[in-house]
Amino acid sequence: MKLRTTLVVLLSVLALVAAACGGSESGISDTSAAEVGEESVPEAESEAQAGEEDDAPSEAASDFPVTIESDGGIWTLESAPERIVSLSPTATEILFAIGAGDQVVAVDSFSYFPDEAPVTDLSGFDPNVEAVIAFDPDFVVLSNDANDLIASLTELGIPVLVSPAPSDIEGGYVTMTDLGVATGRVDETAAVIAVMRDEIAAAYAVAPETSIRVYHELGDSLYSASSFGFVGSVYAKMGAANIADEADADKSGFPQLTEEYIIAADPELIVITDQVGYTADDLAARPGWSEITAVKNGNIVTVNTDIASRWGPRLPQFIEAVTQAVATISAGS
Repeated sequence: MKLRTTLVVLLSVLALVAAACGGSESGISDTSAAEVGEESVPEAESEAQAGEEDDAPSEAASDFPVTIESDGGIWTLESAPERIVSLSPTATEILFAIGAGDQVVAVDSFSYFPDEAPVTDLSGFDPNVEAVIAFDPDFVVLSNDANDLIASLTELGIPVLVSPAPSDIEGGYVTMTDLGVATGRVDETAAVIAVMRDEIAAAYAVAPETSIRVYHELGDSLYSASSFGFVGSVYAKMGAANIADEADADKSGFPQLTEEYIIAADPELIVITDQVGYTADDLAARPGWSEITAVKNGNIVTVNTDIASRWGPRLPQFIEAVTQAVATISAGS
């Protein structure tokens, strides 16, 4: 069966790809990942709890003070922050998903989801401390440190949480946990995580175990997503053979390949995003690419770039698109 599929996820979750390349772990004391993860909300009740808690105040506020620890330093929060500035699109999505949106006063220019996010011209790539403190924040969330912003905010006594892109799905739940505890949204975070687990499990359920060769292209510079980052971990979970893995010697998660390497690896499925500036037909027309199995069989899938490059509550949509494509290809092979 031939497949020329454009699976564009209609809604528009690594931080930006550049931020995904350099993450580190963060943690929060007084509340463990298990407390706001899978074990804290029974699976059968997850969706009901998510709905019931939308309008309910978080009980986590009574748990303050809490101590947060990340590359932004160690901070003790005496109460839930009320004026959050987020310079991370992934963190912004999570904050609104867990019910902390009304605590957010400003987000960077790429944090345009959800619609109610207070988008400004703040930059996460080239941040300016004066522009950030103009919003009088009592808490700032970053995906990485740029322009020594952490040092500047620390000198001013403004708590900072560095929330980098995770290397896999479980690490993403830790990221959500950190934000949930820091904002006093423990219960809401537990509900969101439980629903995500259910949705991701359902998406994987339709995907057969497969060794199909996959190439996920991030742009025409031929950077790819290997199994060592959360994007590539989606394919690894299905048992797919990611052609970028062999080229990712330092396990960055995002190695740069060459056309010769890709052609020789002969992927059976190619995934691109809707913001690369070219189409599946353009990719198929590249010199020598017509002999690639994925191109010959029309197995080039286009996904929404934000969902495919940001870890967050919309991740199940990306997994669903990919697993459906893999299932269709496997059925026709």
